[in-house]
Amino acid sequence: MNKIKSISVFCGSSPGASPVYKEAAVKLGKFMAEQGITLIYGGSTLGVMGFVSEACLQHGGKVIGVMPKVFDGRVEHPDLTELIITENMHERKAKMFELSDAFIALPGGIGTIEEIMEIATWAQIGIHQKPFGFLNINGYFNSLRDFMDNIVNERFMLKEHRAFSLFEVEPDVLFEKLKSTDITRIDKWVDRK
Repeated sequence: MNKIKSISVFCGSSPGASPVYKEAAVKLGKFMAEQGITLIYGGSTLGVMGFVSEACLQHGGKVIGVMPKVFDGRVEHPDLTELIITENMHERKAKMFELSDAFIALPGGIGTIEEIMEIATWAQIGIHQKPFGFLNINGYFNSLRDFMDNIVNERFMLKEHRAFSLFEVEPDVLFEKLKSTDITRIDKWVDRK
């Protein structure tokens, strides 16, 4: 059983096309506050990022923003528990990784996908054993989930590594799976002779 006291949430700086994304972000932020889980995120007031952080703060949660200096003074949330400014995006991701016990992706753009897929890659090659998953709101991550299944079918990833990536719709269900998921180190090579 994983002890999870902090979660990095990767998500969009835009609100998305549907109000369901805001509703999901608010629900996640409230859930994290109620569970006493520190939210680690990109530090912005914008879009889904702003919704999840504001909900967590409004319900008494602890929120740490990690932002590269290129955005400093432009979009940061003024009421964060702590704001950490890094030199660049590489340092930002490293700091978020260091501060977090687990990772969740809410809907977002290519930056969101890049961030959570880096976590998935690091798990696959044995850099960490921290659980991660996707809040699959409105079927947003269906095509990514199917693509990952196809990677296994085409023998570019082991099914054991694919199983690390959790897809759920409700924060409480995903959280329970994060707590119980075993990220075991397994050689990544398929059909290695």
